Amino acid sequence: MPRDTMSATSDEALLALYARGEPAAARALTQRLVPRVMAYAARLLGDRAEAEDVAQEAMLRLWRAAPGWRAGEAKISTWLYRVVTNLATDRLRRRGRRGAHVGLDEAAEPPDPGPDAVAQLAEGDRMAALNGALAALPDRQREAVVLRHLEGLSNPEIAEVMGIGVEAVESLTARGKRALMASLSGRRDDLGYGE
Repeated sequence: MPRDTMSATSDEALLALYARGEPAAARALTQRLVPRVMAYAARLLGDRAEAEDVAQEAMLRLWRAAPGWRAGEAKISTWLYRVVTNLATDRLRRRGRRGAHVGLDEAAEPPDPGPDAVAQLAEGDRMAALNGALAALPDRQREAVVLRHLEGLSNPEIAEVMGIGVEAVESLTARGKRALMASLSGRRDDLGYGE
């Protein structure tokens, strides 16, 4: 199948093509999904190397599930976020800690649209502060906030990923946002958000 056709093909159709032996479908689906699940895993774990391992394991599980995938039951991205959530939770439990503090040096830099170096440093400080505040949240609140506000999932999708009701998602997200605001409110000026 031509590459330009692959980019317009749905996740489900690409997975079905992969299950029938089409390697280009696997490449297209990997390019589409891995950056998203890597970013999500990195925010949950606070460790890029562990996030790579989790993303790789999640994709391996997707490839193993491909032959028996039942179309229409779940979105592939939702299923994959659920797998990443479970893998990250297992790693956090094994680590014996609740959340990871991400230092400025480890914080992911935003894409470079061309701002000057000072603006890039300020944005790096903001991301480090956000990642640090996210890491301090309880696991379930962090998952809900990241899925909603950083990954852009809807509340019903988050409920499916987390295995809870929509009202619980709304509660977790609201409490997480309040905790983030409280954590970051004293840093408005030094993060460049002052008047």
